[in-house]
Amino acid sequence: MDQRTRAVHVVNQRFPEGSWPLSVPLVQSSAFAFSSADALAAAMAGPDGQYVYSRRGNPTVRALEQTLAGLEGGAGAIAFASGMGAISGVLLALLRPGDRVVAQRCLYGGTYAVLSDLAARHGIHVTYVSGDDVGEFERAAQHPATRLLVLETVANPTGQVPDLPGLLAAARVLGVTSLVDNSLASPVLCRPIELGADVVVHSTTKYLAGHSDVLGGAAVFADDGLRRRVWPRTVELGACADPFAAWLTLRGVPTLPLRMREHCANATVLAERLAGDGRVRAVHYPWLAGHPSYAVARKVLSGGGGLLSFELAGGREAGRAFIERVRVARIALSLGGVETLVTHPASTSHRELDAAALAQAGIAPGLVRMSVGIEGVEDLWEDVERALS
Repeated sequence: MDQRTRAVHVVNQRFPEGSWPLSVPLVQSSAFAFSSADALAAAMAGPDGQYVYSRRGNPTVRALEQTLAGLEGGAGAIAFASGMGAISGVLLALLRPGDRVVAQRCLYGGTYAVLSDLAARHGIHVTYVSGDDVGEFERAAQHPATRLLVLETVANPTGQVPDLPGLLAAARVLGVTSLVDNSLASPVLCRPIELGADVVVHSTTKYLAGHSDVLGGAAVFADDGLRRRVWPRTVELGACADPFAAWLTLRGVPTLPLRMREHCANATVLAERLAGDGRVRAVHYPWLAGHPSYAVARKVLSGGGGLLSFELAGGREAGRAFIERVRVARIALSLGGVETLVTHPASTSHRELDAAALAQAGIAPGLVRMSVGIEGVEDLWEDVERALS
């Protein structure tokens, strides 16, 4: 089935009267009543029974979980209060003291922080690899305690796309569970489970919801047994999705394919024009032929995505000046909404790093990150040109 059809026809409950609402109802109740003690006890047995308490399950939240599982081609999903809730919940459920993790070197800062905390407090050993070399991963994963491979479909802000087919196949052979953060690609551009991933996580705040008005996360599982293994820990952590947040996300999902088409089209035009501008040292966008991940991106993605970054020749001051001169775009840290957002990582998200640390992270002092929205592309280019002048 076409992803546009899947997105429009979100999962909804049927009603016994023979008709039902076209939109998913918002069930805001925190608890649910039963006719007998036995019925309540039976409902407590697992994640898919009758609703008991909204931390354990909710009709609106379950509709979102089933919708996202369908979009990603998974057996089931768990919705969380945030993307970091999804990542933390899965890591804490799957890892034990002494386990080893192999992770892509260019990771979202929040994921890196959680892995560092697990390493310091629980004796989890983390090895970082490039993500481009299957042999490097295989050597790092030889230890019998290696349990997990952590990857991102598209890295932020460099646009790196790891060798997902090769790495996921190698992990499967070695018996290592694989987790892929698909937030920047969305299931419209990539479905990592079809490439061999065991778990796909999302910050649903980003492209899935798409309107900068909701905080949420999700984990989608290739195998339902793994979902059932993770679910009890998520109930204990209390990182469950709020019904209203789930409802808002479900409102955004039907337009996801249309929005992603515009995000990709606008970002590609801007990236190509910036690449030909002498005031720009480098452009990082995986759909450009000169990008290091270009070949694998063309193999695993159906579009370049809506996030790009570019380096200005004037260094840190040039980057700061650029984001303060834009008028259509907004200065903000998030991404994936319908509006264009810009940040200067060296003075915001990575401001505590010195020059050497920034270089190691692949972030030049004059790097600008742009989450390209769905505005008219000529308006965006005029805004960029004015800020560059």
